[in-house]
Amino acid sequence: MTSVSTPSARGIMPKPGRRLPLAALLIMALMGFILIATETMPAGLLPQIAHGLNVTEGTAGQLVSAYALGTVVLTLPAMALTRGMARKPVFLVGILGFFLANTVAAISADIALTLAARFVAGAFSGLLWGMLAGYARRITAPELAGRALAIASIGTPLGLAVGTPLGSWLGTTFGWRWSFGILSALTILTAVLALIIIPNAPGQRAESRISIAKVFTIPGVAVILVVIFVWMLAHNTVYTYIASYLRAAGMSLTVDVALVVFGVSALIGLWITGSLIDRAPRLLVLASVSLFMIAGVIFLLGSHSLIAVLLALVLWGVAFGGAAPQLQTAISEASGENADMANSLLGVAFNIAIFAAGVLGAVLITVYDGMVLPALMIGLAIAALVIVVTARRSAFPARH
Repeated sequence: MTSVSTPSARGIMPKPGRRLPLAALLIMALMGFILIATETMPAGLLPQIAHGLNVTEGTAGQLVSAYALGTVVLTLPAMALTRGMARKPVFLVGILGFFLANTVAAISADIALTLAARFVAGAFSGLLWGMLAGYARRITAPELAGRALAIASIGTPLGLAVGTPLGSWLGTTFGWRWSFGILSALTILTAVLALIIIPNAPGQRAESRISIAKVFTIPGVAVILVVIFVWMLAHNTVYTYIASYLRAAGMSLTVDVALVVFGVSALIGLWITGSLIDRAPRLLVLASVSLFMIAGVIFLLGSHSLIAVLLALVLWGVAFGGAAPQLQTAISEASGENADMANSLLGVAFNIAIFAAGVLGAVLITVYDGMVLPALMIGLAIAALVIVVTARRSAFPARH
């Protein structure tokens, strides 16, 4: 009897259709929302966490550092180990590992165990972030890849605009462990939805794999990573210490309201990016970095005007909202079949910028005050803009 060899039997994944796999992309966005909310939530709950674990607020603040450190240290080895595997099993294992680590952090009464759990959660977060961009593109037709990436990235601004304030409110109202617990429940829901809805996709072909060191040497990759670090260093320094700026400016505007304005504006920026990224990727990056710089100028010159500060928050949010898909698209296009490894480098660069922003911002506001932050924002934005303008061949070409 002759057996029939089907594509699935031979391990060949079906080609992506010509329509956006919207449900699958939204599930990826939900996972991104959970990752961002989990990373940033402790910052809004330091007094409660410190009291619950019987430690100082400074020690409790290391929950953020431990998470970022796990991402920086283990993302690249995890991506190198799994890049040849089918994407869906790796995605599901990453979600379940993240769930377990976050649940341990929710129930732990020991600060050492909690920090270890946060480190492991950061490692799984790095794996998930590293593969999300490539996975979203692989299940989508090439001409829609940029739009697909924008949809899959919507969880980032939503996490900043909604997840962090909501987690802080839940923690303040019901206890900080509830915030972690609810995120764990959402993680399990995401795993079930991913299992049912998200299609599988192949890993990277063996013959196209190169070492991490060689990924750096791919034309355009190193340049894009420098832009990511410079831009995100500026963003995270201002975002982390926005309270210091508002206080120095004498604003009656609260931090919560400022961050909500920023987050809503970021959603607008993401929508604009999703509409244009497949047609004008270079123009979008140039416009976003320019808007970011203009926001810094308005923060600096209009610091005594509530309307001016609100306008700067809006421009900042619009500029930052599309940054993730813009930069992920640029590095994916530059790196080709090594996009997963390149995107893992993107995540590492982002988290190194978070580390550096915390230290740099603390030094600046101690030596000066919050009004130095817009000056830093402007200076670093100019540096990023110069790099983007000059890197028009392989890093930020006019067309894909």
